[in-house]
Amino acid sequence: MRKNKLFLLAMITCSIVSCNTQSPRGNGAETEPKGKDKIGPKELTLKSDIMTPEVLWSMGRIGEYSLSPDHSQIVYNVTYYSVEENRSGSTLYIMNADGSNNRVLSNSNQSEYSPQWRPDGKKVGFLCPNDDGVMQLWEINPDGTGRQCVSNEKDDINGFLYSPDCQQVIFTKEVKLKETVADIYPDLDKSSGRINNDLMYRHWDQWVDTYGHIFVGNFSSGKIEASFDAMQGEQWESPLRPFGGMEQIQWLPDGQSFVYCCRKKVGKDYALSTNSDIYRYFIQSGECRNLTEGMMGYDLNPVISPDGKWMAWESMERDGYESDKQRLFVMNLETGEKTDYSARFDQCCTGFSWADDSQHLFFISDAYATDQLYVLNIESGDIKKLTTGQHNYVSVHCNGDHLIAGRQSMSHPTELFSVSPTTGKATQITHINDNIFAQLTVGDVKERWVKTTDGKDMLVWVIYPPHFDANKQYPALLYCEGGPQSTVSQFWSYRWNFQMMAANDYIIVAPNRRGLPGFGQEWLEEISGDYGGQCMKDYLSAIDELAKEPYIDANRLGAVGASFGGFSVYWLAGHHDGRFKALIAHDGMFNLEAQYLETEEMWFVNWDLGGPYWDWNNPTVRKTYAQSPHLFVDKWTAPILVIHGGNDYRICFTQGMQAYNAAILRGLDAEFLYFPDENHWVLKPQNGILWQRRFYNWLDKYLK
Repeated sequence: MRKNKLFLLAMITCSIVSCNTQSPRGNGAETEPKGKDKIGPKELTLKSDIMTPEVLWSMGRIGEYSLSPDHSQIVYNVTYYSVEENRSGSTLYIMNADGSNNRVLSNSNQSEYSPQWRPDGKKVGFLCPNDDGVMQLWEINPDGTGRQCVSNEKDDINGFLYSPDCQQVIFTKEVKLKETVADIYPDLDKSSGRINNDLMYRHWDQWVDTYGHIFVGNFSSGKIEASFDAMQGEQWESPLRPFGGMEQIQWLPDGQSFVYCCRKKVGKDYALSTNSDIYRYFIQSGECRNLTEGMMGYDLNPVISPDGKWMAWESMERDGYESDKQRLFVMNLETGEKTDYSARFDQCCTGFSWADDSQHLFFISDAYATDQLYVLNIESGDIKKLTTGQHNYVSVHCNGDHLIAGRQSMSHPTELFSVSPTTGKATQITHINDNIFAQLTVGDVKERWVKTTDGKDMLVWVIYPPHFDANKQYPALLYCEGGPQSTVSQFWSYRWNFQMMAANDYIIVAPNRRGLPGFGQEWLEEISGDYGGQCMKDYLSAIDELAKEPYIDANRLGAVGASFGGFSVYWLAGHHDGRFKALIAHDGMFNLEAQYLETEEMWFVNWDLGGPYWDWNNPTVRKTYAQSPHLFVDKWTAPILVIHGGNDYRICFTQGMQAYNAAILRGLDAEFLYFPDENHWVLKPQNGILWQRRFYNWLDKYLK
């Protein structure tokens, strides 16, 4: 289920970089227990040049970064994992803007997250738990001295932003607004019962007991004091669940107001709508203005120009369609005039950053399965593509006369690059995993175009094993993408890692089938209401074409995927006509009728499935539910591994249990890998290793 493209990318890679700040809590990260040393980098000597799960989990993952006001330095954090201890640790680093003089900023025993330069350039702020384990705001001098806690909140601070004059701080934390059973019945304080009387009582992987609110605190003394809840009593959240962070909040240059994103709906209304708006809050008066009233889809991630005149943001047009085109809108804050600069640009636009002149806006857009940097000239409206190449840019921020950008590919995790804003030339400035990759051999990643059954051209990524020998025959895996509307671009994943699959001597076939962005809006929208239609034909076209190659053994084909990819595997299980000898479905939809009532964000199933299964007067509904994989179990023939997380409220684990039980009852070889403490993804180190081992154990059993 797609969410905002950058949200999804962040979770897929666990390494997206941003200048924004947000707490790691809720994303599978765990801070160090008291008395434990912080997890940090290790100098590894590999036993071979072939990637293993253990090598993959030993890699450092670059996180948030922040640029100094004078453009001379960058502070960033890197997270490392210990499989043995089943936890992570995050360290702050600082370097010159050209990558030189890289060093550890803080040598504390606790993990430090979300670094942010203070606007006066004198300090770096960051989040770190105090001795009681409560996440607080800390500061440190750029030379590593003077580390101190500057907040004293009773509850975790999730994110923060300094005001431009450093006199105030915005921070976010959870607020309880609903009565619990213990509140209603004090004598039942040990009861585990929950009383729900509306929808959206759980979201993504959490029960909705609290709401994220924005607080404003005085900071004139160098510590947060006299804070107040700018959303007092409001039963909605900002940033938006489940993945929103401080990129959804921004100060105006005068420090007298700020803008924030919010969907001011509750319960059933919230579950049925994607209509979020951008609000401007005036601190002195408490006035709150809706700047995007009447714009009915997602309006997210406002970015204010340095001169305070312009606000750019990501906007979707249609309510209830979470995968609509992400448009580039700019508002003149003096007049309120709004302009869609992407009206003639048939691509999505994300990750905005203003140039110092307030006349140029840099952003990221997906084009033909890569994410590149672009620049908009506000005056002329012209959009220019800055970069090319087989990679994804995942963030961009202007730093004076150059850009600092995060970049990754199917062959390498995220690193930071310095990019020319005129030529697009990129120079790598961080080298987090150079020692590991100097010892690894990675497989080639090649672009292939395949004709579809309706005569169109489809881009397919083919990933080859290290030390590929064209004279040999290899088993091949059809990779089925999730979303369903998320590009098979040059992403790096710590689970669905193509180089890991290739290292196990598989050729990976990864099609950009119907329903993915980056190939125009028409291509994107050819999936909603047609899950078992052209997109499935596209999958089969891709694997059938590649199976003709002499180096692929057509008798040793598998299909794997998660989320919509899991649905795809379940659907293919009943329609593959003997092509596949092994299947793996992770967190997939199996029974669409049950899925409609089990999921939490109802706008998704209303749009993509057409509505409730009982609305049989709707032809889209009739078509969609007639394609449900559970109706074709009688045609299943291939062994299947089913994987699911117990805390996945987007696609409940009962979907996986149904599929597994059906396979067993059909007399097929099947396995159910269940993680009771994981959500839609597997985030804990030992669970991740187990996932990898069972994944390849299953494939090797039937394809080798």
